[in-house]
Amino acid sequence: MTDAYFTNPLIFLVKTLFGLYITVVVIRFLLQWARADFYNPISQFVVKVTSPALRPLRKFIPGYGGIDLSALVLAWLLKALELALLSLLLGYGHFVAALAWAIPALLGLFISIFLFAILVRVILSWVNPDPYNPAIELLNRLTDPILIPAQRMIPPISGIDLSPMLAMIGLVLTDMLLLPPLRWLTGSPF
Repeated sequence: MTDAYFTNPLIFLVKTLFGLYITVVVIRFLLQWARADFYNPISQFVVKVTSPALRPLRKFIPGYGGIDLSALVLAWLLKALELALLSLLLGYGHFVAALAWAIPALLGLFISIFLFAILVRVILSWVNPDPYNPAIELLNRLTDPILIPAQRMIPPISGIDLSPMLAMIGLVLTDMLLLPPLRWLTGSPF
């Protein structure tokens, strides 16, 4: 009982602190991928928070097509470190395997970010927010690459846009069909 008494709060702290920072790094990667406005205040916050960790990696990892691959590598390394620490706390002891475990975990994070962003965009569409709000601009820019193809498949019916539902179903199916085999291949206990 004493062991779990101290282990559970440590696991919570590791998951929370790493999870928040990894999410910000992944959002930086996704905003670059979506060609979001760099001068948006939210983009500036993301850049300032992630730049200190990315600067050293940029010396070794070049960008490709305007996308900063060092952000993707940083997210992968941080996720592997998080899983290695969790492995240590839980007594698994497979530190090198955490590099492989991080791949499905990171893909799951990408899917979760897109699901959450689309859900927020749908909810905000009900209240008709200011389209020039910096958060709305970034949200639209981030979700458009997924929603525009879905809108081509299902155009609005009587003024109701069902494309977010199609996109979310596709993301959940991707999560259900892609991640379990990846977890099995990597031997991930998480």
